[in-house]
Amino acid sequence: MKGKDGQIFVFGSNLAGIHGAGSAKEAHVNWGAEWGVGSGPTGRAFAIPTKPAPYQPSLLVEHIAQYVATFMDYARLHPELEFHCVRIGCGKAGYTDRQMAPLFKDAPLNVFLPFEFNFVLERATEAI
Repeated sequence: MKGKDGQIFVFGSNLAGIHGAGSAKEAHVNWGAEWGVGSGPTGRAFAIPTKPAPYQPSLLVEHIAQYVATFMDYARLHPELEFHCVRIGCGKAGYTDRQMAPLFKDAPLNVFLPFEFNFVLERATEAI
């Protein structure tokens, strides 16, 4: 498996847990994400659903936000772990960094966001 002990790969998934492409495939092949587990901790990964199943329309941002909030709670309960996030929702789900990054604005210090999300969040802070 990739990464060192204590590192968790956070990826966009579908609720069916079919990890056939993109970061979901990476999670399955290299981080032990289990087939059929589409939400929550799985292997050395954490699945955040953005679609109900492959080839189906994406979940609404409001629904993805609920899964992100669950992830954030989990990360807060596990300060001993490092959570390394990909651009959740910005691949097959079709959302932009500007739509997804704000969902992660209150991420705890053990959550490491992709550059693109950090850029959006920093720009939002500068605008205030």
